[in-house]
Amino acid sequence: MAIVVTVTSGKGGVGKTTSSAAFAAGLAQAGHKTVVIDFDVGLRNLDLIMGVERRVVFDFVNVIQGEATLHQALIQDKRIENLSILAASQTKDKDALTEEGVETVIQELSEMGFEYIVCDSPAGIERGATMALHFADHAVIVTNPEVSSVRDSDRILGILQSKSKRAKEGGRVSEHLLITRYDPVRVENGEMLSHEDVCDILAVGLIGVIPESKAVLKASNTGVPVILDHESDAGVAYADAVARFLGESRPMKFLTPKKQGLLKRILGGSD
Repeated sequence: MAIVVTVTSGKGGVGKTTSSAAFAAGLAQAGHKTVVIDFDVGLRNLDLIMGVERRVVFDFVNVIQGEATLHQALIQDKRIENLSILAASQTKDKDALTEEGVETVIQELSEMGFEYIVCDSPAGIERGATMALHFADHAVIVTNPEVSSVRDSDRILGILQSKSKRAKEGGRVSEHLLITRYDPVRVENGEMLSHEDVCDILAVGLIGVIPESKAVLKASNTGVPVILDHESDAGVAYADAVARFLGESRPMKFLTPKKQGLLKRILGGSD
């Protein structure tokens, strides 16, 4: 049976879809047959981040409603052999996602040989989010180091451990914390929570700290998962996070301010 990894957050705008794309790409690069599914019915941003928006003919809802097969709807990534994308619908209502329909799709993907199913959950607790959370084996909780984002993430953790399928069956979803848009300088100045603060509040194992980086916006605009940008701090941080998820031990980077030369400080250069 495929392992379902739900990437979720309580608050919007924290880099959740960017993280879903990076995680799926990283798992596939590690040799695991992986599919990433967009659960954000009505908005559909994952296909843009993955650079496949022009190749979407059929979507997740079409498959659930029997209007297309998974083979018709799945989009094979052109850069990574083991990676496929299943886009969300822009025209259907969120109620089109049913528990039975989603379960059938997950089962069929498992039968097709996928090892990991990465679910890009909408923020909050609306239907798309609850469907993605319901079937999670692992949950990657994405949060910014600010009080409101951390508070909302705490609420999502409560839902995971009370309303997920595993919880209902007496089990537990494995939780992993991913902190995004981290700025060590602002942390030192008391303008942002430290990674220790966030970990203390949420009591979830830290899988990665993604630094604030212009490379994330560039990757989104060009339709390339930022993890493929091996020269950027963000790309390196995501690669480390995926490696830790797969059981590898790697030191945590980007927790302290960079020491910059005089010229770079004057020009304001950054990653």
